Amino acid sequence: MRHLLSITDLSVEEIDALLETAADIEANPEAYAHKMEGKKLATLFFEPSTRTRLSFEAAMYELGGHVIGFAGASNSSAAKGESVKDTVRTVGCYADIIAMRHPLEGAPWAAVQAATTPVINAGDGGHHHPTQTLADLMTLKKEKGRLDHLKIGLCGDLRFGRTVHSLIEALSRYPGNEFVMISPRELRVPGHIVADLAEAGIPYKEAEALEEALPDLDALYMTRIQQERFFSPEEYLRLKDSYILDEEKMRLAPADMIVMHPLPRVNEIDVKVDADPRACYFKQVFYGKIMRMALILKLMGETELPPKPGRVLITTGKQCKNPRCISSTEQGLEPLFYPVHQVMRHGQLTRIPTKYVCAYCDMEQV
Repeated sequence: MRHLLSITDLSVEEIDALLETAADIEANPEAYAHKMEGKKLATLFFEPSTRTRLSFEAAMYELGGHVIGFAGASNSSAAKGESVKDTVRTVGCYADIIAMRHPLEGAPWAAVQAATTPVINAGDGGHHHPTQTLADLMTLKKEKGRLDHLKIGLCGDLRFGRTVHSLIEALSRYPGNEFVMISPRELRVPGHIVADLAEAGIPYKEAEALEEALPDLDALYMTRIQQERFFSPEEYLRLKDSYILDEEKMRLAPADMIVMHPLPRVNEIDVKVDADPRACYFKQVFYGKIMRMALILKLMGETELPPKPGRVLITTGKQCKNPRCISSTEQGLEPLFYPVHQVMRHGQLTRIPTKYVCAYCDMEQV
């Protein structure tokens, strides 16, 4: 079997091949209408979703397959206390492939430990969202003509924004890309992602003012401030309107800059911007369905597991400190960590192996 938990589970060559397949699906949909005939996709959505869930379902139907599953943990045995591992092991008796969304970070990794079918991570908390990234990459490829030498602005909730984390990981592997990360201090991108950029020598800048960044971007990736990720309602209310993209701000942007958003939006993009030809967020929705079709075809055709990441995993006898991590709540799931640390030396981020990062949710343990 082959699973997709993070966008880094796919090589650059595999991503490029998926983009080629998606382009062919878009051009010749009738050639793919029966590819998954007799196969079933299970959509296990423990967290609310519109685009991702319906996109997966539409993708499977358009490939000639069938769909089973649930939308919401309250509609499953999770409401009775069933573990993710037991749910996935059970559903594997009914389906040929699983797409799973879960509010806890690292839940897909817990799932694959019991899986008998391929598992696709359809979003785990504020951690990863690889299939949204595939939609984002197809949008960039179609609208900008390339995935390299781009200056990408990422704006909004970069701390909990799983779509942002996955997109940075993907675009970091294409040459010449650089990032401008625009957020309040409280919602900056997690330290391990910044450390990865620094180690790879990829240019990045952290900023708080959207207006200053706009004139120099090839693409702007807006995100909403996610109320469901905050423990404090007061903190959410204080930060929720930090950035609003409107017609006035769009006049500061280059004529060929595109605007992207994983959706849903709340009020971070004024509806008047929808009429701007640079607005591409509804195109992302369409591209997402096609890329998920290409991904299902790939995973259903794979016979070998990908190489394991080059990390040494250890146990420490302690639990992960992240209350949103699946290893903090899943029964019978052993906490695992890899040694890594980051420190500032002479103005540069450097890693030394003195602390530990959770192998499920990537949170550094203090």
